[in-house]
Amino acid sequence: MKWVVAPFALGLVLGCGPLAMAGSVRVYPAPAGEVLSADFSVRVDAQPVPVYVAKVAPADPGQRWKAMDDKANSAQFFETASFAYFDMEGPVTVTVTCPEAIRSARVLPSAFGIEPAIEGKSLRLALREPKPLTVEINGTWVGALHLFANPPESDAPRAGDPKVIHFGPGIHEVSHLVVTNNQTVYVAGGAIVRGVVRPDEEYRISSYSGLRNYAPTFLLNGTNIAFRGRGIVDGSLCPTHARHLVSVQGRDITIEGVILRDSSTWTIPIRQSDRVRVGNVKLLGYRANSDGIDICNSRDVTVEDSFIRTLDDLIVVKTDRGQGDALRILARGCVLWNEVAHALSIGAELRENVEDVLFADCDVIHDFGREWTLRVYHCDSARIRNVRFENLRIEESLRLISLWIGKAFWTRDDERGHIEDVAFRNIRARADPPRIELTGFDRTHRVEKVTFENVVVNGKPLTAGDVRTNAFVEAVAVRP
Repeated sequence: MKWVVAPFALGLVLGCGPLAMAGSVRVYPAPAGEVLSADFSVRVDAQPVPVYVAKVAPADPGQRWKAMDDKANSAQFFETASFAYFDMEGPVTVTVTCPEAIRSARVLPSAFGIEPAIEGKSLRLALREPKPLTVEINGTWVGALHLFANPPESDAPRAGDPKVIHFGPGIHEVSHLVVTNNQTVYVAGGAIVRGVVRPDEEYRISSYSGLRNYAPTFLLNGTNIAFRGRGIVDGSLCPTHARHLVSVQGRDITIEGVILRDSSTWTIPIRQSDRVRVGNVKLLGYRANSDGIDICNSRDVTVEDSFIRTLDDLIVVKTDRGQGDALRILARGCVLWNEVAHALSIGAELRENVEDVLFADCDVIHDFGREWTLRVYHCDSARIRNVRFENLRIEESLRLISLWIGKAFWTRDDERGHIEDVAFRNIRARADPPRIELTGFDRTHRVEKVTFENVVVNGKPLTAGDVRTNAFVEAVAVRP
């Protein structure tokens, strides 16, 4: 791995003129034995960057639904996308080359305002700061190229430190590793850590799928724990529903920088934890229940500056019975690609109270789901209050917003719950059709005090007539 200072960088982004000051780039060689993408080659300034392959949900909706519903055979339903990663400091120029001539290209999120320059089989784009980008060429979206531009690492742990579990460049295998107080797991750039299931491992049968569940690949269980780096943690060798990739249960825990690929079930569950930060992680998953980040019965959790493209829920808050409330949850600055379920949501399992949740400044670049982009999905007994969806940009949605109380497959409690004090502010969305639905359960289990402020759908300000409600919804305000 090395840093190179570029002689110049073309300025093709907002606020950048024809020429910009030079930047520097760090590239990490791919480990021997890893199969790389044949669909794209990438250079950042003068340096070639390895392009990896990830399985993703197929284009055909019926195949995506089967991937979710036919859990035992979920791994059979996929197509492939590509991704590359590098570190940068200062402006850089990214060059992408394809086997065929480029006729058109999109760089997402659109809000970043990056316009590529196309010439033959190549395109160039200029990047002023580290961000996760998605490049779609010639109208192909499933097999997109994801570019994960990281900030420079600081104080990278070194091998040999007794408090550091260090995975250097190369391919490693881990079955189940418990990380405890004051330890750091470091996955270096150029490393791939593959989760595996040993023949002698004990398992339990999942209560709703009948599939085997093993202990997670990494369990962060304790206080003052870090899981960081620039490398890849990969679950592709694990059977579907076998194990989480990185599971959190503790206090003062940080997960930063890594790429998590093909978890066989929830990628990062955070359970009964306090003061957890997930920052600049990149998640790619395609199998049944391969949720991105599940925040369960936890407090003071922040998820920020991350990219998630998974088959099931992307960022979701849940509460199981007897494990404590979920309080002060923040998800901000993330780029999201929703395949089947929900992009930003609370539920379905809501058996303890949830309060003070903020989803802010996120971009949903795709949503092909059969569920909802923004949702509170409540089929148990908890009280859900003070939830805000703010400063969101949604490039497409089939079902935009839902607040719902009722009974469903996930219901465990006899009593229904409550949803109150929910705000949607400064949201720009393209939605076909523009569906917004609020549904209470009965007179004592209502959806109450809902505000829509400066919400624009398909270029038009939202009106009260655009919001569907039933008889058990009250105090809805649409402004201006």
